[in-house]
Amino acid sequence: MKLIHLSDLHIGKRVNEFPMIEDQRYILEQILSVIGDERPDGVILAGDIYDKAVPSAEAVALFDDFLVRLTELGQTVFMISGNHDSAERIAFGGRIMESSHVYVSPVYDGHIRPVPLEKDGVRANLYLLPFVKPVQVRHLFEDESITDYSTAMAACIREMNVDPDALNILVAHQFVTGAARCDSEELSVGGTDNVDAEVFDVFDYVALGHLHGPQHVARDTIRYSGSPLKYSFSERNQVKSVTVLDIAGKGQIGIRTVPLKAMHDMREIRGTYDEITLRDNYLGTNTDDYMHIILTDENDIPDALAKLRVIYPNLMRLEYDNTRTRTNNEIFVGEEQVSKAEIDLLDELYELQNGTHLSDAQRAYAQELFESIREEML
Repeated sequence: MKLIHLSDLHIGKRVNEFPMIEDQRYILEQILSVIGDERPDGVILAGDIYDKAVPSAEAVALFDDFLVRLTELGQTVFMISGNHDSAERIAFGGRIMESSHVYVSPVYDGHIRPVPLEKDGVRANLYLLPFVKPVQVRHLFEDESITDYSTAMAACIREMNVDPDALNILVAHQFVTGAARCDSEELSVGGTDNVDAEVFDVFDYVALGHLHGPQHVARDTIRYSGSPLKYSFSERNQVKSVTVLDIAGKGQIGIRTVPLKAMHDMREIRGTYDEITLRDNYLGTNTDDYMHIILTDENDIPDALAKLRVIYPNLMRLEYDNTRTRTNNEIFVGEEQVSKAEIDLLDELYELQNGTHLSDAQRAYAQELFESIREEML
């Protein structure tokens, strides 16, 4: 049996106000080509299908085409909603799509039943668990002691009554303790969204979404496939890929990756204006890449952003690093806003005004407000 594990498509995302839809169209074509070459028995989409709970019509149309083409390739699809998705919108039409072998996680109601998949004598049970918060789980299991994300996840798994002798695969969208984050992911206060890896012991493979860097946590078979595109400059050195599972039986899972090549890479360069615009220094490089340029000139360059975009049309961020910016503790110099979590932007503003960071209590209160506002917008 062969499965392909994908996650965090974030269709419709904008990075530093640059729309990524054409980059996403390009990479989805590449993924379809990989699937055509690998001929797997199923494709896992582990959440954050869209970047927003209410995606644009263009984003929906792009994913619709991708899903149709997966079914035309004869693929069985296993899909869950992530924290960026609306669970209700992702689940819409799920029961109808099962006739086309597209299995979608419903809105979590306290019950998860496995979807069986059998090929060449290997039978696997796939459990599709959408992104959940402790408050949701606590409401459903009032007799359980649910204090955090880890105990909430443990309660969800206990309800599944997983057969330990079977080959079991969990598809989930959570942060597992010890994993490495990127700037493009939503962060929580003090690691309150951590899930301990031990809660997944009954599963032979855990197909995770949520974090954008491909990696495993605690053991090889608890794995984030990562996003197929770079969505922040903190990801610029990552190799994006498709994760392929070659399953011979219980406890016999081979894991490999197939690299992906984006339409535009993300690069960061630093130097003086003269150095960066010297033809010999950029000749032979891909100047169409998404760029983060850090100028080290002591004096501001008039209209630097416009001038640099003549050479680097996809310049996303422009910063200065010099004596003045280091002395004045400036957050950012340039036309574009930094792509950071709301809580980090608030913390930086608070520090500039008060000379100190937000306390843990203030961060927790602000984070609750941000989450409340996002939920009201759904």
